[in-house]
Amino acid sequence: MASLLTDTLFEARGQAPAPSKDFYQIIVSRKDVIFRWWKISLRSEFREARPGELSESHEDFLDDPNLQIQIAIIFGAGTLDHIFNLCRGNFDFLVRLPDALLLNIISYLDLEDIARLSQVSHRFEALCNSDKLWEMVVQNLMGRITPEMKSLADEMGWKQFFFTNKLQLQVQLSRRRQKKSDSAESLSD
Repeated sequence: MASLLTDTLFEARGQAPAPSKDFYQIIVSRKDVIFRWWKISLRSEFREARPGELSESHEDFLDDPNLQIQIAIIFGAGTLDHIFNLCRGNFDFLVRLPDALLLNIISYLDLEDIARLSQVSHRFEALCNSDKLWEMVVQNLMGRITPEMKSLADEMGWKQFFFTNKLQLQVQLSRRRQKKSDSAESLSD
């Protein structure tokens, strides 16, 4: 699982609350926490101010309340909690998994669980509503899919295909067959 961790575990940029116009960046790597700032001011005493950087080990960051307060003010308490977890070694490996692997895992969940998972985050909402997931779900449940069924599902969307009842699908498939035969007859005339 450690191979899923990149060198940069977290990065965020933000602007200080009004009236300040200063910009800030926080980077959490595997070894340290880097806090950068850029002073933006029309006041003459800050015009020559250079960007600054503070780099601390994870242990030092956990013992530095001043930096923690600054991060909470600029980036919010949720971001500070996330950084605490990273510095303590509590990594969320699920969000680091590639989409293809997550889709494969999700395709074996019950429908109620897929609906709940779609409410977890924007990423999971997109995955749970993707045509690729519903294509995998249909294939897992139905086994063999004819080219005609695949064509209809691609046209109407795999999720819609999954939730359409069998009778309606049979009617739509027979209509498609009829259209094809009508167009083939008109070409032969």
